[in-house]
Amino acid sequence: MKALSQQRRHPLAAVALLLLGLLLTGGLYAAATSVNEAQASNVPDAYTASDVEEGERLFVANCATCHGINAVGSDAGPSLVGAGAAAVDFQVSTGRMPMQMSGPQAQQKPAQFNDEQTMQLSAYVASLGAGPAVPEDEYLDASEGDISRGGELFRINCAMCHNAAAAGGALTEGKFAPSLDGVESVHIYEAMVTGPQNMPEFNDSNIPPEDKRDIIAFLKNNESQGVPGGFALGSLGPVSEGLLIWTLGLVLLIGSMVWLTSRSS
Repeated sequence: MKALSQQRRHPLAAVALLLLGLLLTGGLYAAATSVNEAQASNVPDAYTASDVEEGERLFVANCATCHGINAVGSDAGPSLVGAGAAAVDFQVSTGRMPMQMSGPQAQQKPAQFNDEQTMQLSAYVASLGAGPAVPEDEYLDASEGDISRGGELFRINCAMCHNAAAAGGALTEGKFAPSLDGVESVHIYEAMVTGPQNMPEFNDSNIPPEDKRDIIAFLKNNESQGVPGGFALGSLGPVSEGLLIWTLGLVLLIGSMVWLTSRSS
């Protein structure tokens, strides 16, 4: 112990302690730098680090109450880790998020964030984990799609909820499949890859990007046709049309009987 005490008072002891402190500081700095680089590597190529930082600020201020500070979810909202940029862009651009009130389904309303803020929120969520990205423009060009093929795919995969004329329909427990008339191409694509609300997800293994473009082409062509007959009648086909004809025929028949009876008297 006496020898150790003497070495502690050695003139070089202070230098040795200083060197040890520098080594520890340098090691901690290198570790922190490697962590930051690892986090930066999670930033998708479409976004910058500043986009992610600003998106995190917007998220904490507007979304963390329900989705948690680190977007890991809470009792009020699901985790967004791995949700991807497409999910954020769809929900925020259509005004479904932030939700105005609790209910069976998030309602579409005017967007609360501009395009830049929506992009920044998308960048932040995309940095948390791999998920569907915002689609490229080439898969949104309806003029390049096959309308006939798109109609076939739509009737097989979508018509049971959205109606064969894409007019929407009722689901269970107050939920519904919305009308697709006037919906932007990017939102149609994003809905397919993210599966919002009760909609199933159609990833590229189920419906490749080219087929998604065909579906968009069909919907846009259907939208451009308008209502040739003058009355949509809910776009329910022969059911609503037959009911209308039957009702009008019955009214005319009763009216004719009343008229004939009044003349004979």
